[in-house]
Amino acid sequence: MCPNCRAFITTDDKVCPYCDATVGPKAIDRRPSDDGGLLSHSRFTTTILLLINFGLYAACTLYAMKTSDGRLLTDPDGRTLAIFGAKYGPLIYAGQWWRLITAGFLHGGIIHILMNSYVIFDLGATVEQFYGTRRYLVIYFCATVFGFLASTLWAPGTLSIGASAGLFGFIGAMIVAGMKSNTPLGAGMKAHYTQWAIWGFVMGFLPMFRADNAAHLGGLAAGFAVAYVAGTARLVDDWKEKLWGILAVICVGITALAFALMFLNFTAY
Repeated sequence: MCPNCRAFITTDDKVCPYCDATVGPKAIDRRPSDDGGLLSHSRFTTTILLLINFGLYAACTLYAMKTSDGRLLTDPDGRTLAIFGAKYGPLIYAGQWWRLITAGFLHGGIIHILMNSYVIFDLGATVEQFYGTRRYLVIYFCATVFGFLASTLWAPGTLSIGASAGLFGFIGAMIVAGMKSNTPLGAGMKAHYTQWAIWGFVMGFLPMFRADNAAHLGGLAAGFAVAYVAGTARLVDDWKEKLWGILAVICVGITALAFALMFLNFTAY
């Protein structure tokens, strides 16, 4: 994206073909590295997110194996997922609001987590390049919360988990990025991610996937709304950027609190 006119350009362009501005390295590539170069800048946050997901999946699997005498090797049972913070309406209505967050980091099987992780690893990097880490975190948080809130309202008695609510939030954000670009590339991007959303909903109706389309719809709407209000990241660290930084810290803090409450309730079982 051209830093001057915000038009979409190729990575090979040294001069913007729309406004003739000189184009330097991408902003995300100019960030100082905190990991010794082990992780790509554009995938750092996404990689941390996926590590948390896989860590919780391993914990759920080990707990399920322990409580089932080794019968459950890769697919945690419903009771285990409920203990670790799955979305379940009666418990949420009873005050366990934190399940709207923790549910987005849990997965019910190896295929489930691998499919979600593959898409998030690819799509998350794109979202962070367009919106920056601050907006990325707010988009993912809001998509997860509102996704599982929609699921709770639609099917309160059904157990639901998975990162796909946040994933659909990323899709909604990329649809907005395409809408706000008055270029053929932007129109193509909008069509591309709209197709992603449609195919995601179609797959959700197939019995083999048992997907939670209410959570997908809530996540898509929340990601779209946040991205529409937020806009893409600016190179100048003005008050708007500082505000999004504060919001990102709040989202991370609430997420940490949710996991702390999950642990406190976990010890009560």
